Amino acid sequence: MPDWAWEALDAAGQPRSGTARAASREAARADLLARKLFPTRLEPAAASPAPAGRRRLKPAALAVFTRQLATLAAVTPLEEALRTIRTQAQSEGGGGTAAIIANVHAAVVEGRRLSDALALEPASFPPLYRAMVAAGEGAGTLPQLLERVAESLEREAELRGKLQAALAYPAALSVVATLAVTALMAFVVPRIAEQFADIGQTLPLLTRIVVGLSHVIANWWWLMALLLAGMAALAARALADPATRRRFDAWALTLPVAGRLIRNWQSARLARTLAMMIASRLPIVDGLALTLPTIGNHEIRARVSQMAADISEGASLTAAMKRAAILPPLLVAMAAGGESAGRLDVMLDSGAAALEREHEAATRAALALLEPAIILVMGGAVAVIVLSILLPILQLESLASQ
Repeated sequence: MPDWAWEALDAAGQPRSGTARAASREAARADLLARKLFPTRLEPAAASPAPAGRRRLKPAALAVFTRQLATLAAVTPLEEALRTIRTQAQSEGGGGTAAIIANVHAAVVEGRRLSDALALEPASFPPLYRAMVAAGEGAGTLPQLLERVAESLEREAELRGKLQAALAYPAALSVVATLAVTALMAFVVPRIAEQFADIGQTLPLLTRIVVGLSHVIANWWWLMALLLAGMAALAARALADPATRRRFDAWALTLPVAGRLIRNWQSARLARTLAMMIASRLPIVDGLALTLPTIGNHEIRARVSQMAADISEGASLTAAMKRAAILPPLLVAMAAGGESAGRLDVMLDSGAAALEREHEAATRAALALLEPAIILVMGGAVAVIVLSILLPILQLESLASQ
């Protein structure tokens, strides 16, 4: 019997890899599924590819590739479609993109399935992407499934672009405000403080506080930078622990505005991806297992993992959602309606769209309030500095008039 090299996700969504001995690819896949492992790559061990290095497709490039492949695969053979996309990438100067596509194209020419060929570039094509392609190949609906995947990637890229554009101005304003206040404290206030050194009077409390802070910033900025770097390193190390990270993510979900934004965004991505998996005729348990790595919040990920365990024991998706008690009620209600009507994928997709609209509106409102808040904080800091300078001057004038 031949050996088969495999990569898979377990029931908790963790990546696993190894080799299996089986008479055929189908037998090896069945053996993995029986062990509750959901394969994302399966090929003869002798043909196991060398690592592709650090090259990868960016999210925008992956969306473009998927859209092009979906369009061309509907009218031309897959090998020809990949060759056309590779040629297009080369003509546009995308050497890295062309190399990735060329590697996939060569594997397809050798006779491998597209999902196995994509596994040669794991950095560019994540396990969930490859699993959906494999589902499309198995059902004979690859062009239609690629169309849905392309729409999902484009929608996610659009939302990400809107968020980045909305954050650009507040971020720039924050940087400018911080630099302006720091420059005042480090260079302006010390010069003015020198003028009050010989007046022989006790400076006002506010002036003494501002001058003290100015002295710390001007002379001990390097120590402050080291302390901030050390705190960041300790925080990163603490969050690397799964238990600590889960507690932190659970706390983040309780925040008044940010918690709702995180919950809606993660739930929308989960619902959108799960809808595509169900439409591809994949079992819900498999879909949840493959979706787990795409969930950034570890508390939500743990609850969804429990959902997969409940469904594998016979519970319905709606019952598992209610027991998890982490997803928005709107999504749970739409899933219940979809299950009862036999249109679960459609209702999940609609629920994802509704959550995305709510997330976008809430983000826009939060950012609209953030900009004046930054201006007020900056204005307040500058006002305190100016007042600390004016108070000694007013004190001197009062003494001179007596």
